[in-house]
Amino acid sequence: MKDILEKAAQIRLVVFDVDGVLTDGSLFIGDDGQEYKAFHSRDGLGMKMLHRSGVEIGIITARSSEVVRHRMASLDIEHVYQGRLEKRPAFEDLVAKLGLAPEQTAYVGDDVVDLPVLRRAGLAIAVADAHPLVKQHAHWQTPHPGGRGAARDVCELIMEAQGTLEAQLRRFLS
Repeated sequence: MKDILEKAAQIRLVVFDVDGVLTDGSLFIGDDGQEYKAFHSRDGLGMKMLHRSGVEIGIITARSSEVVRHRMASLDIEHVYQGRLEKRPAFEDLVAKLGLAPEQTAYVGDDVVDLPVLRRAGLAIAVADAHPLVKQHAHWQTPHPGGRGAARDVCELIMEAQGTLEAQLRRFLS
């Protein structure tokens, strides 16, 4: 765990996949074609706290949907790449845009389409219910499954490693 905390202490950008990471992977599509997704509220708060602590947050997802645009806007996440089946070019673009080294990045994924980015990020994270190959290539696995607190696990790990978690939580105790 010491190695993971050392890697987490260097992180300046966390990139999340959406389906299977920020959601449980279920896709609800109405008769009218409207897509619905369920996001965990604690994940959203964790992402807000992490961003307030000075870490950038990005989203790279293979699918495109208005619900993702709305959710990310509500969390004030500006780095959103949708419709990117090949995720590595979007990751490289974001890293270059922010002037970061790959070692300063973490990526959170759940399925094989995430492997090209996971293998490039400084801290590769698989959600608890990720595909076995993704788990094999991850540095760390979240205690919770995708859409059920996994993003919060990641945020708290990084804030703990960087010494910012207590200050973020203290805001709610005063």
